[in-house]
Amino acid sequence: MDDEPLEEWAARREAHRPKLGDHKAVPLSDGPERGRHVEPGAPRGMLEWDGHEWTPSGVADDHATAAQETGPQDEAERVPLPRFPALPPAPERPFRPTQEWRRI
Repeated sequence: MDDEPLEEWAARREAHRPKLGDHKAVPLSDGPERGRHVEPGAPRGMLEWDGHEWTPSGVADDHATAAQETGPQDEAERVPLPRFPALPPAPERPFRPTQEWRRI
C-alpha cells in the first residue's frame, strides 16, 4: 500500500478547515443541532474559529441578526435547479398490462 506524503495530506486537510477568523452561528436550544430554518426566531450563539477550535464570541437574538453578523460564509446561496423536459402523458385509465400473467 502506498502511503500519502505528509505534505500532501496536510495541504488537503488544511483546504477543508475553516480559515482563521471565520464566524458561524449555532442555535442556543436543547437537543441536536438542526437546520437554520427550523427555529429562525431562536437565539444564536456566535462562534469564531481561532485556528484550533470554535470559541464563543457573542449571542444574536435570532437567525437574521446572526446572518448579518457572521457574513456571507454562513448563508447558503441559491442554486438554480435544472430544467427538466415535460413528463410523458399519463396512461389511459383504467390501466391494463399488455400481457396477462398469473401467479403459479
